[in-house]
Amino acid sequence: MTARTGPVPLTGRFEAVVAGGGPAGAVAALVLARAGRDVLLVDGGPPGAPSAAFTIGETLPPAARPLLHDLGLSAAFASDAHLSCPGTDASWGSAQLHGHSHLFDPHGHGWHLDRARFDAFLREAAVAAGARIRRAVVIGHRSAAGEQHLLVRERDGTVREVCSDWVVDATGRRALIGRRLAVRRRQDRLVAAFTLLGARGADGHPGDLELRTLVEAVPDGWWYTARVPAGRVVAHLTDADLAPARLRTADGFRYAAARTRHVRDRLSGYDPGDSPAPHWTAAHGLRLSPPAGPGWVAAGDAVIAFDPLSSQGILTALHTGGRAGRTVDRCLAGDTGALASYASFLDGIADAYHHHHARSYAEERRWPAHPFWRRRNGRPH
Repeated sequence: MTARTGPVPLTGRFEAVVAGGGPAGAVAALVLARAGRDVLLVDGGPPGAPSAAFTIGETLPPAARPLLHDLGLSAAFASDAHLSCPGTDASWGSAQLHGHSHLFDPHGHGWHLDRARFDAFLREAAVAAGARIRRAVVIGHRSAAGEQHLLVRERDGTVREVCSDWVVDATGRRALIGRRLAVRRRQDRLVAAFTLLGARGADGHPGDLELRTLVEAVPDGWWYTARVPAGRVVAHLTDADLAPARLRTADGFRYAAARTRHVRDRLSGYDPGDSPAPHWTAAHGLRLSPPAGPGWVAAGDAVIAFDPLSSQGILTALHTGGRAGRTVDRCLAGDTGALASYASFLDGIADAYHHHHARSYAEERRWPAHPFWRRRNGRPH
């Protein structure tokens, strides 16, 4: 199918509109386009080059390899300049580091992504498959007479309406469409404070070459750091009500990192004066119920979001995006069981996540009286 990259006539009607151009939305559009559907991908990013802003969520586990193969993207992805991730070192349940290597994983190593480039790669694949793309921001949604109507704001401020038979909500944790049609259930109060350190160390030479992810539990939560193409991401995870105000400043974040044992050592080659004030983002588990309804389906973080400890966020976005695209295609073909099948698929993902989440947090028992750990290990607040 020829890629449709020219101006998109928003006055027309599409079979499907995908709101959000992250991994879930791009894959949903890709699947729909390959099925021969007339699909529009609405993405608020800038035209041309991806945004330079750093986006947290950079780990792609080895299990993504067969999924990328099934999507026909593995060869092109392998040629991109993402960093391999050979495993994880963790101080969890013990002050000592314990390593988990991908050496014997049947799928090979994982990756630390350049997220902006990865997201752009997926959008380009969707367009190459025949999806149309519009650089605009979704600001509203309504359903009338079996049609889905999206209000989008163009880059010049113009507001237009887009009509379709189906809409995929891939707007991330905001769930701009799903939150008005379903109930969002939040798991806890987890937030992430994170920053990106430059690729070069304090001596001006290239930064460290350690590619393993490092995770370290502390009394008020946990830290992780990972080498990414742009440098090194450092993040502290805690509950919103437990985060001290000073953690929002560059000095306060550096001070907190310096009180760790292993993360501090991993950062030793970086210039402490080159760490900007941290960004903050929600990091709690989240579930949308129901995940779909007449004329709409949610995917990615809009339908199910994970605690970053799982390292499954991007993988799940790819899975749910692909399944959401196939679900809409089945609905357009008259399959009345497609939505129930999608809900059952998500139930399986959620059950596995909650099982592993509970087991992982239960392994850390060093600070049973601290609110962060007491909340996660079944004790009263």
